[in-house]
Amino acid sequence: MQSQLAITLQNRKHLHQVLTQTPKAVLLKIPNGFRNNIWWNIAHVVVTQQILVYKFSGLQMRVPDALVEKFMKGTAPDGTATDEEIKIVADFLISTITWTKQDLEEGLFKEYKPYTTSAGFQLDTLQDAINFNLFHEGLHMATIMTQRRLLKKGS
Repeated sequence: MQSQLAITLQNRKHLHQVLTQTPKAVLLKIPNGFRNNIWWNIAHVVVTQQILVYKFSGLQMRVPDALVEKFMKGTAPDGTATDEEIKIVADFLISTITWTKQDLEEGLFKEYKPYTTSAGFQLDTLQDAINFNLFHEGLHMATIMTQRRLLKKGS
């Protein structure tokens, strides 16, 4: 799982750069043909990793419940983000993966509640969840890159 977490961390570093170097107006704009924005996609990957890895392992998630409720599957952007919220999510991009690595090393993960994703993947183990999370984050990274390109063109 260390390899998967290393890949996730590399992806998160890229997302951190996007989040911290993109003007807020661009982060919040929903491009034509999309239902969400760059900001929502980035916060969503943080929340989803916590749900897949911690919640379904019966552990307390490391992010606030309010963040989970705002960015979990089935939510939509509300068109706002404070500078403080952006900083909090930027910090969580890296720290949540660091904590996951530490918690794995400390043996905190003991059980996993099976879950079938909306994409039809059956997750039976923590390993399944971490593997699926890579796929999930890749999908959202592709969406973010497409949104950035469209927004640069003025869409």
